[in-house]
Amino acid sequence: MLTLMDGTSANSDVEPNKVGLLAGSGRFPIVFAEAARRRGVSVCGVGVAGMASEELADVCETFSMAPLARFGCAMRAFHRAGVNRVVMAGKIEKTVLVKPYLFWRLLPDLRTLHMWFRYATRDKKDDTLLLAVIREFERDGITFHSALDYCPELLVKHGFLTRRKPSPAQWKDIFFGWELAKEMGRLDVGQSVMVKETAVLAIEAIEGTDNCIRRAGDLCRRGGFVVVKVAKPNQDMRFDVPTIGVQTIQTMRESGAKVLAIESDMTIVLDRDEVVRAADELGIAIVALDAQEMQLKQETQMKLSA
Repeated sequence: MLTLMDGTSANSDVEPNKVGLLAGSGRFPIVFAEAARRRGVSVCGVGVAGMASEELADVCETFSMAPLARFGCAMRAFHRAGVNRVVMAGKIEKTVLVKPYLFWRLLPDLRTLHMWFRYATRDKKDDTLLLAVIREFERDGITFHSALDYCPELLVKHGFLTRRKPSPAQWKDIFFGWELAKEMGRLDVGQSVMVKETAVLAIEAIEGTDNCIRRAGDLCRRGGFVVVKVAKPNQDMRFDVPTIGVQTIQTMRESGAKVLAIESDMTIVLDRDEVVRAADELGIAIVALDAQEMQLKQETQMKLSA
């Protein structure tokens, strides 16, 4: 019997050894499916067409693609597979959803239109859109849970991941960027901030972390800047959990970033051994920091400077 992170059983009203996967782009859906299978859980996947990897067909018990704006198609696929417990994993290209002419070209079905006009008209923030999707699926008896219930080992622990550690000046940038990143998360703008010598180079918005790092690299040709990536203050662990992987390190190398500070127990590290090996080879420092510890340090600094 699979035990969830909150200590409850993975099955109260559904089969314990089967879960649905609504998959976007990137490695996370594949890593999740592999981890679930190792735990004896069958994964019934539905990928967002044009985004999800075809590799998922090799690691899921059943797998099909559904257009982004056809929620009814995904719901029917999950019902056919006999699952009503589903997780989200992977990135959804949000730019399609915020450009009306692109959205309508997708020919949304009635379930998507109901979601759009019922839940997503106030704004197009990440939480607003993803919670709207969850509510629409719940109307069909499908509930979303955290993918990390099945693979908690993907969350990074507190400490240094790499041989290289930040310099004193880089620590100063980490503390400075952490507070800003948390505030951006509270506003549901983005999760990452790029900092050099206590100057903000770039703040992540709709473009995503990798493109934000590239933008910072364009603005700071000397390189050596710090990337701070954190969870939102009230992070919903069912979706949009901060995630890094080998691609993050490669983008940092190309852009000249030298330090990556992430939040421990709240950040997913995909293919951790490869990430650490790549960072060590490239001289990039990665450190996972505890949010409460950072808050105490910031409060102490404020008192000392008062």
